[in-house]
Amino acid sequence: PELVVVDPELTYSMPQAVTASTGLDALTQLMEAFVTLRANPLIDGICREGLVRATRSLKAAYEDGSNTSAREDMAMASLFSGLALANAGLGAVHGFAAPLGGEFDAPHGVICARLLPIVMETNVRALHEREPQSKAIMRYDEIARILTGNSDAVAQDGVTWIQELCQKLKVPGLSSIGLKQEAIPDIVEKARRASSMKGNPVELTMEELSLILKNSL
Repeated sequence: PELVVVDPELTYSMPQAVTASTGLDALTQLMEAFVTLRANPLIDGICREGLVRATRSLKAAYEDGSNTSAREDMAMASLFSGLALANAGLGAVHGFAAPLGGEFDAPHGVICARLLPIVMETNVRALHEREPQSKAIMRYDEIARILTGNSDAVAQDGVTWIQELCQKLKVPGLSSIGLKQEAIPDIVEKARRASSMKGNPVELTMEELSLILKNSL
């Protein structure tokens, strides 16, 4: 578009569940664009600023929809996440979100919100096991420092922070959208071919992809 109007006042009346799912989707997009194989210095700065804003304001916007500064932060974080994904790509969360969104009548943000902490933890473990020299590990560590405000935080601390946030924001399991155990192999096969999956910082095995969905139920 030639012009985009981003007006946080239009979000004041959003229900809590919508605030949670769309906010966590923005957070997911910022994180995935920051660790993707296509990460680049220009987009890194956009991601960092968006992550700072989402970290300090998502829970506040969820708890009080009329919190003007929190809504402004989340509007900016959402905008930055769109710029980031358009120029750096995404990862496994959105690799799954494409086929899941096509199969089930579920909001995109709900899918991303549920998968975010599980995919993040799986990526961190896989990187440490198979690609310990990957720059993505340092990027996950940096994300953890932003999320926690702790200069000594490492990737797993970030995973814990996201898990706790999802609990506070009452993110439902994917069984709530109709996902069942027997559908997992088909979804995994489709997700492997999704364009976003190709940007994931580490190639995940079929077993890892299946376990992500099982743990999301």
